[in-house]
Amino acid sequence: MQINLFELIKIFIEIVESGSFTRAAENLQIHRPAVTKALQQLEQHSGVRLLQRTTRQVNLTPEGEDFYQRSKPLLAQADDL
Repeated sequence: MQINLFELIKIFIEIVESGSFTRAAENLQIHRPAVTKALQQLEQHSGVRLLQRTTRQVNLTPEGEDFYQRSKPLLAQADDL
């Protein structure tokens, strides 16, 4: 299966900004398991853990914070193209 890196980043950003996998799925109008799988693929592709997940909250790891700060403007530029 071909990974669409931009879609994975878009889902990651939505998780971060909405604060939960469920809200990200609702906002993107996709199934929650697809959000989980997308994050797993992005973490596997990047080779680092981006989010620290518990049953009650989602927090950025230091690597995730850096990835978020760098990917958000990149994604915005890609959308403009």
